[in-house]
Amino acid sequence: MSFVDEVYSLYRDQLNDDEEDAVAIVLSILEEQSRDDVMQLINEMNDDEIIQMMGVYLVEMLKMKMIQDGKLTQWKPMIVPPKFH
Repeated sequence: MSFVDEVYSLYRDQLNDDEEDAVAIVLSILEEQSRDDVMQLINEMNDDEIIQMMGVYLVEMLKMKMIQDGKLTQWKPMIVPPKFH
């Protein structure tokens, strides 16, 4: 079972149609993790999960840079990442 599956099964009853619930849960979980904990989770990911994670990260960071440069006026963080192939 992947970490995402574990988190979802633990918090499924707290997740509603508001993506802010997911953000709050993720931030709470990450606050409790050390760098080593996070690296262990990454080491347990398969190649597709790592590529997907990096893709989501890069898209969000590029959006932030575009906002800083005035090229994008509204930023809506991507909560549910698309499947990368």
